[in-house]
Amino acid sequence: MTSQDLNDVRLFVENNIGAFHEKRLEKLQKFKLKQVLKRKNPYLFRAKNVVTGQELVQGILDAYLSSQEETLFGQFIEELAIFVAQKVYHGHKSTAEGIDLELQKEGIYYIVSIESGPDWGNSSQIQRMKRNFTQARRRLRQNAHIQNIMAVNGCCYGQDNQPDKGDYLKICGQNFWAFISGDERLYLDIIEPLGHQAKERDAVFQDEYTRIINLFTIDFMQEFSTNGRIDWEKLVAFNSAAKTK
Repeated sequence: MTSQDLNDVRLFVENNIGAFHEKRLEKLQKFKLKQVLKRKNPYLFRAKNVVTGQELVQGILDAYLSSQEETLFGQFIEELAIFVAQKVYHGHKSTAEGIDLELQKEGIYYIVSIESGPDWGNSSQIQRMKRNFTQARRRLRQNAHIQNIMAVNGCCYGQDNQPDKGDYLKICGQNFWAFISGDERLYLDIIEPLGHQAKERDAVFQDEYTRIINLFTIDFMQEFSTNGRIDWEKLVAFNSAAKTK
């Protein structure tokens, strides 16, 4: 990458990372304890010797947030990868189902499905990705100028020491960022701008997080406790009792 391209990438990160923080805060504020309790395994909490309302609420909220953050940051990092490919190789966001990025370099037309990390899917999800690659190849080959097509599963972090998967390449971590940028250091250079205003943003988030924990702990104890102790029968009945007709 040129120094100007790298500066543009830093500016993109700094200008767009705020949206991740805002959406993260929004997900926290939309958290509904009872909705999540319906989907959780109450027996597991009992087996883990969870004894306080706050411990249970916090465990549920943390698991919920972790899932939401993975999705939100995955969306951001995908947008960053597409931006990088646009700057360097005039790549573009794909309109094909299941394909995120298309770019051409060194006589090869690449169709890329982007994931956050290497351990992203089960066998059925991988088969779906392969079908998407096949359909995208078929569509692109209708264009006489596009014949040499290579499918890539790009992973923004992690490693895979066997990239050749037969009908597609799996390119991870440093190799992926180098693939879309031509820069072996890009995977390191994007770390610093990701911290833009992180401390200030996290302070706001933590203040709201504490408020939500306190509010839902009070609500939980009012409904699912007896004499200050978690009433496990009430909780299990809420989660699993057969509905009366």
